[in-house]
Amino acid sequence: MENTDLDLTALLLQVSTQRSKAAYAQLFHYFAPRIRHYGLRHLRSETRAMELVQETLLAVWQKAALYHPEKGAPTTWIYTVMRNQCFDMLRRQQVSKEDLVAEDIWPVLEFQAVEEEANDPGENDILTRQLSHYLHLLPPAQQEVVRSVYLQDQTLQEIADRLQVPLGTVKSRLRLGLAKLREQIEQEQAHD
Repeated sequence: MENTDLDLTALLLQVSTQRSKAAYAQLFHYFAPRIRHYGLRHLRSETRAMELVQETLLAVWQKAALYHPEKGAPTTWIYTVMRNQCFDMLRRQQVSKEDLVAEDIWPVLEFQAVEEEANDPGENDILTRQLSHYLHLLPPAQQEVVRSVYLQDQTLQEIADRLQVPLGTVKSRLRLGLAKLREQIEQEQAHD
């Protein structure tokens, strides 16, 4: 939902054509809390969330000329920049593959819902429904692991213990399942 007090398209165009610092400041004020909220959920660190805010809004300043209002809303364009920055940060992150995989599918699903208000209590319900919609595409073993991680908030070790399989097997099932889900979701989004 757009803020009726701000004409985000006009502000972004002012940044693009006039390099307006005042318009940029208004965009920054509007989007910074939303980007921070997204960053906290996906990067799980206040510092990294604030880094995402800075990187995203710097890219908006630098690339504003690439925005064309006839191709979409400013929120869509800025959230795409944000998502790409987040993916880049996740790729650079020096953590185990387990931690990286655990956040791999949410940015794809969340992008569909991110234009709703950042603190909308129903957003997690939307993401859960979206994930549930795609789970049937996976083999049962992968479904079990993905469901346990994302819908039941279990750790990979808890799943391995419960299923009585090695931790590496659970990690492999999760990676394979997420790769299949990601591919299916991206194919569906490309056809929309």
